Amino acid sequence: MKLSRAALGLLLLAPSVVQAVEPISLGLALAGVLTGYIYPRLYCLFAECCGQKRSLSREALQKDLDNKLFGQHLAKKIILNAVFGFINNPKPKKPLTLSLHGWTGTGKNFVSKIIAENIYEGGLNSDYVHLFVATLHFPHASNITLYKDQLQLWIRGNVSACARSIFIFDEMDKMHAGLIDAIKPFLDYYDLVDGVSYQKAIFIFLSNAGAERITDVALDFWRSGKQREDIRLKDIEHALSVSVFNNKNSGFWHSSLIDRNLIDYFVPFLPLEYKHLKMCIRVEMQSRGYDIDEDIVSRVAEEMTFFPKEERVFSDKGCKTVFTKLDYYYDD
Repeated sequence: MKLSRAALGLLLLAPSVVQAVEPISLGLALAGVLTGYIYPRLYCLFAECCGQKRSLSREALQKDLDNKLFGQHLAKKIILNAVFGFINNPKPKKPLTLSLHGWTGTGKNFVSKIIAENIYEGGLNSDYVHLFVATLHFPHASNITLYKDQLQLWIRGNVSACARSIFIFDEMDKMHAGLIDAIKPFLDYYDLVDGVSYQKAIFIFLSNAGAERITDVALDFWRSGKQREDIRLKDIEHALSVSVFNNKNSGFWHSSLIDRNLIDYFVPFLPLEYKHLKMCIRVEMQSRGYDIDEDIVSRVAEEMTFFPKEERVFSDKGCKTVFTKLDYYYDD
C-alpha cells in the first residue's frame, strides 16, 4: 500500500519542524520533501510522483466523454481537443485555462473529474489536483487580501513541486469579485514568474454565470426547429464571455483574466432535455449493477421539473437529482 505524500513527508521531517509550521502553510513547508528530492526512486515506490503520471490517451478521454457526458457536443469537442493538444505540447506558451459555464447538473463538475482521472491515476484525490470551492475556502469578503496571498502561495508552492498541477475553482459565480485576479500573473504568457514556470499547469473554472445566455441560444434553436447539435461555439462563446465579464454577481466581474484574454476557452454546457435525463438514469442503473428497467427510467425522468413553464423543454436541475430519485424505486 502506498503512503500519502503528506504522511510520508511527516515521517521524513523532524517533529520540531512540523510543530513550527502553521497548518495552512504545511503543504508549502513539505514541498521540497514531497517532490521526492530525497531518494526519489525509493520515494516513488510508496507515493504518487509527478514524473510518473500516465500518458494521456485521446481514445480513453473520448470514450469517457462519450459514455459519461450527455447532451454536450460542444463541451466534448472543446475538452477533447484542448486537453489532449495541451498535454502533448512539449513547450506550451501559457497554462491551459478552461472556464466551464452552465446550469447545475449539466456536467461541469463531471468534466473536471474526467480530466483529472485521465491525467492522474488518483483523479480528484491526486496530490497534484487541487479543488477550491468559493463558499468553503473564501467565505468572507473582508478577508480578500488574505485569501489572495494564500492563493498565490498555495499555487506557487504546488507548481514548484509539480509543473503539471491541476487547479479547479468551483462556484466562480459565488466568488468575491477581484479575488481571482490574484492569479493573473500565473496565467499569462511568462516563461517564469519569480523563478517558477506555470506553463504546464491547468486551471479550470466552474460557474453558473452565463447560463441564461446559453439557454437563450439553445431555446432559440429549439423554437426554430433546429437540432441542438447544430449549435456551434461561435454562436455562444463571445456573448458568453461578455455576459460573464459584466455579471456583478460573478467572480469574473471585470476580471483581468477575461480583459487580457487569458481564458483559452469559455465552454458552454447546454441545458439538458428529457432524453438526456434518461441517459443519465440508465448509466446510474448500470453503475449500481441493476438491469435497465425502461419503465423506471421513464418514471424517474417524468418526476423532474422542466422549463420554460409552457414548453417544458429543459430540466431545471439537469441530471443532478436523478440519482437520489432512483433510490425510491430500489428501496429495500
